[in-house]
Amino acid sequence: MSHQPADQRVTPDDLLGSVEAILAGEPDLIANAANVAALLFEALPHINWAGFYFLRDDQLVLGPFQGRVACTRIPLGKGVCGAAATSRETIVVADVHAFPGHIACDAASASEIVVPLLAGDRLIGVLDIDSPIPDRFTPQDRQLVEAVAALLVRALPA
Repeated sequence: MSHQPADQRVTPDDLLGSVEAILAGEPDLIANAANVAALLFEALPHINWAGFYFLRDDQLVLGPFQGRVACTRIPLGKGVCGAAATSRETIVVADVHAFPGHIACDAASASEIVVPLLAGDRLIGVLDIDSPIPDRFTPQDRQLVEAVAALLVRALPA
């Protein structure tokens, strides 16, 4: 489900500019994550969930998001989010039903991208985006979502 009409697609530069604008001067991670989740949910076509999980005591805990009710806690190494957090690398899954140990928070999700949020070598959490469309996320989407995640981390106080 997309909230962005197909004829009004946001360009990557427009999206990154919007992210930079909403992060400017605001150091609070929760406030920034809430606005970034809302922006991604509105701007990216054919997604049904966009949000964050933050590392708390060796597990990922649900943060700000847009979409249906989500899993509250995810152990490291479990599901796509836990795997991306453990590997500290972006994971793009064309078919979540084929991903070993996938955690189905929303049965409508068919593909997923998860980007770890890293401040140096410290894991803060992950940015997770789901789509009801199989194989939804392109290499260009990966670059864009990784750039958004990097902007969010850069906005944190030193």
